[in-house]
Amino acid sequence: MPSTTYQPYKMEEVSKKELNTEAQKNIFGRIALNMSSNTVPGISSVQSSSMHDNKPNVLKVMKILLALVFAGWIFIWIIVPTSTYRYTWSPKLYADTNSTYFGRQGTNILIFAFPVMFIAVLGCIYLHLSKKNVHTGNRSSKFSSQMAAWKRPVLVRGPLGVVSGIELAFCLMFLALLVWCFWTYLSVSFSRLKIHGSEKVWQAKLDSVGLRFGLIGNLCLAFLFFPVTRGSSLLPLIGLTSDSCIKYHIWLGHIVMTLFSAHAICYIIYWASTNQIDEMIKWSKTDVANVPGELALLTGLVLWATTFPRIRRKMFELFYYTHHLYIAFLFFFMLHVGIGFFCMILPGVFLFMVDRYLRFLQSRTKVHLVSARLLPSEGIELNFSKNPGFSYNPLSIIFINVPSVSSLQWHPFTITSSSNLEPERLSVVIKKEGSWTQKLYRALSSHTNVDGLDISVEGPYSPITMNFMRYQSLVMISGGSGITPFISIIREFIHQSNTLNIETPNLVLICAFKNSMDLTMLDLLLPVSGNVSDLSRLNLRIEVYVTREKEAPINVAQTMIRTICFKPNPSQTPISPVLGPNSWLCLAAIISSSFIAFLILIGILQRFYIYPIDKNTGEIYSLSSRTVLNLLFMCLSIVVASTIPFLINKRRNMKDAKQIKSLDLPTPMTSPSSWYHCSDREMESLPQESLVKATKVHYGSRPDLKKSLLEIKEENVGVMTSGPTGMRHEVAAICSSGLASNLHYESISFSW
Repeated sequence: MPSTTYQPYKMEEVSKKELNTEAQKNIFGRIALNMSSNTVPGISSVQSSSMHDNKPNVLKVMKILLALVFAGWIFIWIIVPTSTYRYTWSPKLYADTNSTYFGRQGTNILIFAFPVMFIAVLGCIYLHLSKKNVHTGNRSSKFSSQMAAWKRPVLVRGPLGVVSGIELAFCLMFLALLVWCFWTYLSVSFSRLKIHGSEKVWQAKLDSVGLRFGLIGNLCLAFLFFPVTRGSSLLPLIGLTSDSCIKYHIWLGHIVMTLFSAHAICYIIYWASTNQIDEMIKWSKTDVANVPGELALLTGLVLWATTFPRIRRKMFELFYYTHHLYIAFLFFFMLHVGIGFFCMILPGVFLFMVDRYLRFLQSRTKVHLVSARLLPSEGIELNFSKNPGFSYNPLSIIFINVPSVSSLQWHPFTITSSSNLEPERLSVVIKKEGSWTQKLYRALSSHTNVDGLDISVEGPYSPITMNFMRYQSLVMISGGSGITPFISIIREFIHQSNTLNIETPNLVLICAFKNSMDLTMLDLLLPVSGNVSDLSRLNLRIEVYVTREKEAPINVAQTMIRTICFKPNPSQTPISPVLGPNSWLCLAAIISSSFIAFLILIGILQRFYIYPIDKNTGEIYSLSSRTVLNLLFMCLSIVVASTIPFLINKRRNMKDAKQIKSLDLPTPMTSPSSWYHCSDREMESLPQESLVKATKVHYGSRPDLKKSLLEIKEENVGVMTSGPTGMRHEVAAICSSGLASNLHYESISFSW
């Protein structure tokens, strides 16, 4: 009995009558045959309605508390370089907290690590309590002009990409913090400068400058891991996702490596000028160790060299593999500065390690790939089985690994399905780009591959809010595969209009494709399974531009989508939440319990092993040995605290998966294509008919984005763009030009 069913392309010669019949089965064919009579429905106005929910007072109190603690943590970094902290506060703090259980390390844990860990735990509780009151936006015409002004792009072109006013403000404040700290460090240091032996004044100042470069680099390193901690509560608290914060991680990474490189150069020059070049090969037992610092810098430079756009785009695999050198960088950095100093950046690293281990646990499970749809444009839609109770928001990201293609590579993709419209399916679209996707396409399109694929996933990672729902009109502009994030948005609006009977905003989708083969991407606007997916109740207008063809091709039969269905594999399970339905509470428990366990273990280590030897002098016991033991206890605490709830939830998921399989796996009788409800969606006429009526295709031209945007007269218009960099910059420039105050640019990121 075969395990897959293929719907091959119609490559044979067909009559005109047969051609018209085949054309009815896909959106591209129907658009081509109806070009002469295709009408574009007008956009009806949407009455403004208030959707604000009064949040409980406890949430407001929690939010204020979180803001105060974070402000206090930032204040600590501001005050640390001053002479008041160094000569007045610091000695008193160390005297009051220098216990036999933690030593001087305990002081840095208390003032630098504890506030952020408190925010992370309380933030999880806040997100759990507020997830039922997700604010989906207000389509009132009285949009906050003040907030809109802050969100407008102010930098469009340049090395930073599209930067909004609020992003620029925070960047300037962060740079001001760096300048303040560096200048204050130097002022305090130069005022008490000491000359040793034959050392000259400029050499002593160079020594001080080199040290301060390292201290400022450490400050940036404290923030470096927050943007890439995908499951953390810190980013959702301010309405961000790790995917949208990648650019902040990139900016911080460049600053960190610039400062650490300057730190190293200053010391090399200092050692060479003072005849102390042999310091480069010294590994101090109880002080800063130079050799691991040099090793950390070398690994960091190799990692840094592959992050520049030209190398990253042309040799992505090289970038991907060398980026794992961050493990070696952190390890040698800890040995270089010691665990006490490392505690200043501990929160970001600790939360990242918790998140990374949970992702590792999730990635060990093989998920069930239900079907794959191969597009004529060589794109792929993968449809996975999903736990019906697992929900996510539009614009969510999921990471996918296919061991048969590459056992190490993970690639992010935007989820195109709606968890409300398709409760048992999760879909992603992959464009054939690069060696990894080419191998995947060949594996799926090969007739010898009849047993399906083993696939692992991480995620999904969802934005907490859905700002795109607050507008009267929403304009979505895409180039090529940039349409993928908008598929999930349109499917969500289909659910709201058809199932919940909620009035939706006016929707305008402007797509630019290179050739007509890409028009089959529009088929993906309708899900392969799910509830009613009729588009007729949406105020939707689709403007499609095929830039490299002057007219519609005649042989539309070659644009059929090929569907491959896979039979269930007992070793594969539906995609389920890593920590269950109450994942935020579980994450709070994991973070708090692992951190407390870590403190207990290092307290026992210090009190009963190190203190009897060292007596808190820091001059006897090896600093490197202490650091390695602390790292070991940190890893042990995270592993134990994370594994237990994960295994409990995995057992629950396996029970649910058995129930899903027993209810949702019909035995093939006459046609294997009926497995897993894998019927041919192209045969359904009503949803396709509404999609055809909403679509207008323009051949041989590019969209006039400025004209299209300025023609929209509603007072509150959201503009989203996804695709090539040039297109995003053009749209951002139009929205920030001031020509139309009703246009509000919404920055999004997509992966395919």
